[in-house]
Amino acid sequence: MPLLHLEGITKLFRRGDEEIRAIDSLSLSIEGGELVAITGASGSGKSTLLYILGLLDVPTSGEYLLEGSPTAALNDDSRAELRNRFMGFVFQGFHLLPRASALRNVMMPLVYAAGYGRAVPEPEQRARAEGALATVGLSDRMQHRPNELSGGQRQRVAIARALVNRPRVLFADEPTGNLDSRSGKEILALFEQLNSSGVTVIMVTHDPSIAQRARRRLVLGDGKLLEDTHAA
Repeated sequence: MPLLHLEGITKLFRRGDEEIRAIDSLSLSIEGGELVAITGASGSGKSTLLYILGLLDVPTSGEYLLEGSPTAALNDDSRAELRNRFMGFVFQGFHLLPRASALRNVMMPLVYAAGYGRAVPEPEQRARAEGALATVGLSDRMQHRPNELSGGQRQRVAIARALVNRPRVLFADEPTGNLDSRSGKEILALFEQLNSSGVTVIMVTHDPSIAQRARRRLVLGDGKLLEDTHAA
């Protein structure tokens, strides 16, 4: 059974009188443990596809199965609970709380988990956040605020935050877009390390050199899947 399965997914947007078909009858399966890059030209539907897979958006039509279970009937609360329990997210803009330390930023998903009936005692929250920061190489920056960190370090904090709930899937939308080339390579190496430990990684990127390092590359164009290439 695929971890994630899309069947005939379409996503429509309206812009005035114009109908935009962001995703067009797309079918796709992703197995657990894959490292997948979604690439394509601007406006090809990359981020829309990622947001649908991550339950951040809903398709206009078609079926999305998560571990074989349909997602169409889920309400907003159920979708949020699944994201918190099952998924982690990393975005280009970091989205860190500016006045909170790196440690407090990473603890936030565990704080939110209490709202879904999965309360985590504060000592365990702290221990797990410290462990996540150690995983991304920031044991010595735990008490630093975002403005005291470099761009690459802030993205590492964002990755640690995405990992603290021990997700099955890590979604990343242009995670190296705001970074210099050296920091970008370090972040990609970290994704590869996480994937080797069993985390499914699905990332959107416009950078061909990054996409080519993924074990599977999906190329989108006008909302359609144009290529589905597996590394040899």
